[in-house]
Amino acid sequence: MKWTAFVLALGLLGVGLQRVEAALPYVAKAKDGAAPGVLDARRMAAKIDEHIAAELVRVKARSNPVCDDSTFLRRLSLDLVGKIPPVNDSRRFLSDLGPEKREQAIERLLEAPGYVNHFTNLWLGLLLPEANADFQKRYLLQGMQKWLRKHLSENTPYDKMVYELVAMPIDNRNRNNMYQFYGGAAPASPMPFYFAKQGKPEDIAASVARLFLGVRLECAQCHNHPFGKWTREEFWSQAAFFAGIKGVQNGDFFYGPITEASDRRELNIPNTDRVAQARFLDGKTPRWRFKIGARTTLADWMTAKDNPFLAKALVNRMWAHFFGIGLVEPVDDLVDDNPASHPELLNLLAREFVAHDFDLKFLIRAITMSRTYQLSSVSLGEKEPDIRLLARMPVKGLTGDQLYESLIEATGMRDRFSFQQRIFNFGTPRQAFLEKFTDQEKRTEYHTSIPQALTMMNNQIIINATHPDRGEVLGAITSASFMTTPGKIEALFLAALSRKPTPDEAAKYQRYVEKGGAGGTEKKALSDVFWALLNSTEFKFNH
Repeated sequence: MKWTAFVLALGLLGVGLQRVEAALPYVAKAKDGAAPGVLDARRMAAKIDEHIAAELVRVKARSNPVCDDSTFLRRLSLDLVGKIPPVNDSRRFLSDLGPEKREQAIERLLEAPGYVNHFTNLWLGLLLPEANADFQKRYLLQGMQKWLRKHLSENTPYDKMVYELVAMPIDNRNRNNMYQFYGGAAPASPMPFYFAKQGKPEDIAASVARLFLGVRLECAQCHNHPFGKWTREEFWSQAAFFAGIKGVQNGDFFYGPITEASDRRELNIPNTDRVAQARFLDGKTPRWRFKIGARTTLADWMTAKDNPFLAKALVNRMWAHFFGIGLVEPVDDLVDDNPASHPELLNLLAREFVAHDFDLKFLIRAITMSRTYQLSSVSLGEKEPDIRLLARMPVKGLTGDQLYESLIEATGMRDRFSFQQRIFNFGTPRQAFLEKFTDQEKRTEYHTSIPQALTMMNNQIIINATHPDRGEVLGAITSASFMTTPGKIEALFLAALSRKPTPDEAAKYQRYVEKGGAGGTEKKALSDVFWALLNSTEFKFNH
C-alpha cells in the first residue's frame, strides 16, 4: 500500500514518468508536421472565427480573450473524453511551451479510448432514451453500444452509420427476438433502435426525423399544429417508409418479434379515410426501384450529398455539444421560422462536412481548433450580448456521466463494474449517483437541486475520497513526506480543478493547512481542502 501511494504521489508531482504520447497510436504527419486532415480543419476553424467575429462587429460587441492553458485542456477533455484530465497530463501540458500544443492535445484525445467511450454514451442516450425509463429496455443497450463503439473506433463516415441504421435488413427468418440482445453475446447491431420503438412505424419515423434530420414531426402526428411547419399528412407520409415493419403491439415485448413486408409504402392516417403515401420531407416523390425497399429508398435520399437536412442537423448537434447551445435552438427544430444565429456559418459547416465525406473527426477538429471555442468564459459584464453570439465561451453544467467520471479521475477511485453490470445492477455506485444527476435539457441553464448538492457533500464516494486513510489520491498526497505543503496543495488543485492555485489561493490554503484546519492535523486540513475543491462550482461546470 505504501509503495502504491509513493508511486501515485510521484505521478501527482510529475516525477520520473514516461511520456504518455509513447503509448498513443501513431499519427501520420503532413509536411508541416500536422496530421492528415488537420490543415483543412485549421482553415475551417479560421472560417468559423471570421463568421463569429463579423457578427460581433455588426452588433458592436467585443469578444473575450482566449482562455489559459489549464482551462483549455480541462474544457477539451470534458468535451472529447467526458472527464477532467489526469494530473500528469495537466502538468505536461502546462510545462509545454510549443506553439502547437493545443492542436496536439486535440489529436491525442481524438485517438484516446475515452473519445469512443464518451461519444458512444452520448449517442446511446439519443438513440435509446427509452432505456432510461423502462428497465426491460435496458437489455437493448449492449447491442447498440457495441455497434456504436465499432463505428466510432473506425471513424466510420456519419452518412454510412445513418444509412446502416435506417436501411438495415430485418430478417424475418430468425424472428429478430429481443432475447438475443440479452447477455454478453448481444450482437453489434442497430436493431435495438427498432425494438425500443416496438416496431411502430410512427415512433420510428418521428425518431429518425428528429435525430438525423433535425425535424420535429411528432407534433403533427394527431393534427396539424397551428404554429408548426409540418402537417399531419407529412408526418404519416414519413411514417409510411416504415409501413412494412410490424412490431409488438400489446403482446409480450421481451419475446415479441419484429417482422417486415418490404413492399409496403403507405399507411392509413388514423381516424380518417385517407391513406398517406411515402414521400420525402423536401416534398419530392420517391423514384421506386425494383426489389428496393422503402427504408432503403429513404436512406438513399437521407444520405445523398445534396440532402438539405442530414449534414445541417449533425453540424448543429455537434455545435451544441461543444458550446452548450446550437446555431439553431432547439437543436432538433431546423425550420425556416426558427433561424440560425449564424445561418451562413451553418451552411458552410454543413457543406464542408459533406465535402470531407461526413468525417466526424474533421468537424470536431475544426470546432475545437477555432479561437471561438478557446475563448475565456469569464463574464463580460452586465450588458453582455446574446449568448448565441459567442462573445465568450458559455458555461456548461456537467452531465451526470461527466461529473461521475471526473470524480473517479480526481479521487483515484476505481469503477470495477463492467458495462453489462452497470446496465442491470442498480446497486452500483455509478447508478446510484446518476439517479440524482439526470441530464438537463439546456446545459447553459444548469440548476443544482438539493439532493444533488447533498450527494456531492455526503455521498459515500466523496466521504471515502476525502478521507486521508481511504482516499487514493488524498492518501498519496498526505503521506508523501518528500512533498512540501505548497506542493501538496498544488497537487490537490491539479487533481480536482486541473489548474494550479493562484498566489492568493495558495497562501490562504497554506495557512489553513499549517494551522491544522478544523481537525487540528495537517492530514485533516488537506482533507478539508480537497472536499472544498470537489464541491466547488468550478468543479461542477465546464467553463
